[in-house]
Amino acid sequence: MARLFEAVIFDLDGTLLDTLEDLGDSVNIVLEEAGFPTHRYDAYKKIIGKGFRDLMTRSLPEEARSKETVDARLARFLAVYEQRYQNRTVPYPGIEKLLAALRDKGVPMAVNSNKRDDYSNNLITKLFPDISFVGVYGERSDFPKKPDPSAALALAAAMGVKPDRIIYIGDSKTDMQTGRNAGMGAGGVLWGFRDEAELVANGADVIFRKPEEIADVFHS
Repeated sequence: MARLFEAVIFDLDGTLLDTLEDLGDSVNIVLEEAGFPTHRYDAYKKIIGKGFRDLMTRSLPEEARSKETVDARLARFLAVYEQRYQNRTVPYPGIEKLLAALRDKGVPMAVNSNKRDDYSNNLITKLFPDISFVGVYGERSDFPKKPDPSAALALAAAMGVKPDRIIYIGDSKTDMQTGRNAGMGAGGVLWGFRDEAELVANGADVIFRKPEEIADVFHS
């Protein structure tokens, strides 16, 4: 890809961090307690990414998705995940080295996630203590969830970088749509929760197969 960028906004779950097991384990506990069928991790790969309410809704059987049931199961999920979200979540192999390389190149970095804001910030602080991000925005009341571009554009403003000089990197169609909606480049990663076909179909400008490849799309 000939186009080079000056800054990057990363998705969190499925892009920087492998959160699949903590999320899947927590939802399964909540489902099993209520007598609903549980799911394998591979099934959760297809439904993670649009916030906790969406995750809980889509994990329930279709006939059990009333507002009352979703509200009750979501409240229980939040209590369970609060105790588990740092248990097995780790950076994907190569991510720590990539972030250090970008830091050393002076590339401004930020995170935009549909994960709850406090969880997003706690995980970033714990797992990347030596990396400085311009901002870490999770799900928050002052911005709509992705693929709305509002949070991404606010991060661009905080960076002082024009949107078309930023690449938005994630693992799902929601991320590709967010990048496109914000007027940014859209980079899709293949080590996360979705496949290449979904990323390309939703506007990925570039596909990354390994984290180290990301460093090549920035000005030296």
